[in-house]
Amino acid sequence: MGSGESKLCLVTGATGYVGGRLVPQLLVNGYRVRCLVRTPEKLRDVPWRDQVEVVRGDLFDEDAVRAACDGADVLYYLVHSLQQKGYGDLDRRAAAGAGRAARQAGVSRIVYLGGVHPAGKLSEHLRSRAEVGETLLRSGVPTAVLQAAVIIGSGSASFEMLRYLTERLPAMVTPRWVSNRVQPIAVRDVLHYLVAAADLPGEVSRAFDIGGPDVLTYAQMMRTYAAVAGLPRRVMVPVRVLSPELSSLWIDIVTPVPRSIGVPLIESLINEAVCAEHDIDDHIARPEGGLTGLADAIALALRRIQRGEVETRWSDASPVSAPWEPIPSDPAWSGGTVYRDVRERVTDAPPEAVWRVVEGIGGRHGWYSFPLAWAVRGWIDRLLGGVGLRRGRRDPQRLRTGDALDWWRVEELAEGRFLRLRAEMKVPGRAWLELSVEPEDGGTRYRQRAVFIPHGLLGHLYWWAVAPFHGLVFGGMVRRILGAAGRAPAGKRGATSAESLR
Repeated sequence: MGSGESKLCLVTGATGYVGGRLVPQLLVNGYRVRCLVRTPEKLRDVPWRDQVEVVRGDLFDEDAVRAACDGADVLYYLVHSLQQKGYGDLDRRAAAGAGRAARQAGVSRIVYLGGVHPAGKLSEHLRSRAEVGETLLRSGVPTAVLQAAVIIGSGSASFEMLRYLTERLPAMVTPRWVSNRVQPIAVRDVLHYLVAAADLPGEVSRAFDIGGPDVLTYAQMMRTYAAVAGLPRRVMVPVRVLSPELSSLWIDIVTPVPRSIGVPLIESLINEAVCAEHDIDDHIARPEGGLTGLADAIALALRRIQRGEVETRWSDASPVSAPWEPIPSDPAWSGGTVYRDVRERVTDAPPEAVWRVVEGIGGRHGWYSFPLAWAVRGWIDRLLGGVGLRRGRRDPQRLRTGDALDWWRVEELAEGRFLRLRAEMKVPGRAWLELSVEPEDGGTRYRQRAVFIPHGLLGHLYWWAVAPFHGLVFGGMVRRILGAAGRAPAGKRGATSAESLR
């Protein structure tokens, strides 16, 4: 680091919930930032994109990590493979490679965010987080492992679970784990410790528990949420028969958090999640004004949601195995069949009005189509272990590349003109939906294209099974989107076609 030059922080997981909030905080505090991401396109529309260096790379590619570490002073390790099968082995391998790469590149500090865990038998999730911390501590690079329990902030998976359980269930049967003690921490306090950890002296290399000022049971957390949100007191009937598996099924039904995330969260609450120490106070001063209590953290999160100021959400991180390639335009690209449903229509409504409807699609606005069909498809996806429709959207009006949008992901966005969504539902193939807006003769030409690449015979059978409903679903979308923007005269309707291309 040159004289007077600020530290360079390499952030992994910048497209995730915590990483996406850490980067702007590092910038505000005067650090230079480099982001290592598998999909740089997902950062294209974030407000701080032009202030950071973005490099493409995968944590499982040790050479790529080493190159990204070149010249970096601090490595922030904020990734995990929670939604992948065998994620424990994956995380150990990635952490070991990152530690070696950091040491070889001369990085002087690693900062990792893990989970508070008691001694003794741990859930697979907590065991994996602990093993990653231990692996990084053995890397030979001074490492600060910050261990938090439940993180409370707008858009966090833990907060969404707490929020929906409390809001949707005025009375509930509760399993034993809701009586276990938890020490939640506000996301703003987590960011405070993460930023400050960059300047810890080199001799400090250990794990630290970090937590807020309140220690209470999960049941008390739900009652606190109800009080802050102005809801009637929740009735809870404790039972001893609800296993973590049954609890996660209930969470899968009631909350937007899918089973792949809900199960590890519930398993982590089987153990009491309370800080065993708070030695971090000996090295990092608490935030100005002190740590944030649970009630204040909930109030802050709800205020951000109401104002549409949610910076990141738990759904921002897509699965490691999720594809991120451009949509195929040539059927030979897939070596076989590409099915398409293409619909166009011209309206007198101005392009800006049509685009406002397009960009606001999904979430509470719905999909401007046959609601029952979309709802049934969402329920089927949840039953199959998918994300379903309830992920909603980060912002009620604005989209950016990489946003989760119900069971879709924003893959391409050209403001005012074009939106491409990639499906993340459980489906025997790969699917995209494109919506485009073009000025035409004082009005607007709206074009909608659904593309499906089948996987095996089941994929072909799936397409032909749902094809009879396309007129109802996709045709209805066209009519209602344009109707919301300003109904077009009958004489201005354009061509509508549905085709399969071999």
